[in-house]
Amino acid sequence: MSENTHPPAPAPGPATLPWQAPQQRRHFAAPWRTLLSALFFATHAVEAADMDYNRARTRMVAEQLSASTRGISHPEVLKAMATVPRHEFVPARLRRYAYDDRPLPIGYAQTISQPYMVAFMTEKLEPQATDRVLEIGTGSGYQAAILAGLVRAVYSIEIVEPLAIRAQADLARLGYGNVSVRHGDGYLGWPEAAPFDAIIVTCAPDHVPQPLIDQLREGGRMVIPVGELEDQNLYLLRKRGQTLQREAILPVRFVPMTGTASRR
Repeated sequence: MSENTHPPAPAPGPATLPWQAPQQRRHFAAPWRTLLSALFFATHAVEAADMDYNRARTRMVAEQLSASTRGISHPEVLKAMATVPRHEFVPARLRRYAYDDRPLPIGYAQTISQPYMVAFMTEKLEPQATDRVLEIGTGSGYQAAILAGLVRAVYSIEIVEPLAIRAQADLARLGYGNVSVRHGDGYLGWPEAAPFDAIIVTCAPDHVPQPLIDQLREGGRMVIPVGELEDQNLYLLRKRGQTLQREAILPVRFVPMTGTASRR
């Protein structure tokens, strides 16, 4: 799963996606609409094929992440963001937008997160090379791919089965061999693989799930959005014995956590 970030970047919709004909042009005869649509897709397919994704990724890091207004500074996080091919995790028709400063739809009412939010959450997680990390909400697999180059192992859970299957296939195809994906209820975590050094959650429950707290090792970190849809904060949690230290770090707007979380 993934989120609508804060500050909210406009997700493409009927009014902004260029391949959808404006309402005022409905007077064209159907054959003309078909021809124009075919020409548009053909043109933009060529544009997407001709795009220099490496250059687009470099520009994304410079303008969206390390710029003074955003301030992502962790060198390994920036390296990962400059290396992982985000366009491989979005639908083919949207690849020309892959390095834009916004989330993009990936189907099943889910999105691939805005690059800044991925980098921000990853930096706050303080990834270490020896870490075993649990991710709740695989979505496209992009966040897991970013983490894969920074930690020893990533365990990722996705509640939407087709997304879990697709993400697992894409991650394997792209060579991220230290990522394990399963279809399941993220609220319950992955107890047989616990404890985890860090947990990252990309959907919002209205409270921190106790199973995730239990599966976090002593001294471990968790980055998680918590709250109702219109009143959420991103928290950095640290487990200290029987105490869970909380730091609110950013107002956000994530999709709600479903499954067990929605029944409690």
